[in-house]
Amino acid sequence: MVFDFLSKMNRVINYDDNDKTMFYYLKRIEPSISLCISCGGCSATCPSGNFSSLNLHKIILCIRRGEKVYIANEIKQCMLCGKCILICPKNVNTRNIILNVISFLQSYKV
Repeated sequence: MVFDFLSKMNRVINYDDNDKTMFYYLKRIEPSISLCISCGGCSATCPSGNFSSLNLHKIILCIRRGEKVYIANEIKQCMLCGKCILICPKNVNTRNIILNVISFLQSYKV
């Protein structure tokens, strides 16, 4: 049996080519972003996420990937209630991350 991996090359995402300036900016200001283990607890407890498409777990993944357009559309739905901070097993300061993401996006006009 021959595996034809080359035929799927157009579907390959090379994360090394993505712009990770936002992640490095946030990592410098809020180092706890590196502690995120992507457990999804933040999204499970989010009251805004129950009534909208807000998914903080996905936003943090997109920050690591450098997908600024998705983040700019979704981050506006956060109410900054802080429940995600209370549930996080690694004590990631998600409120500070969200506030800094908003200021980063405004400064870069994304």
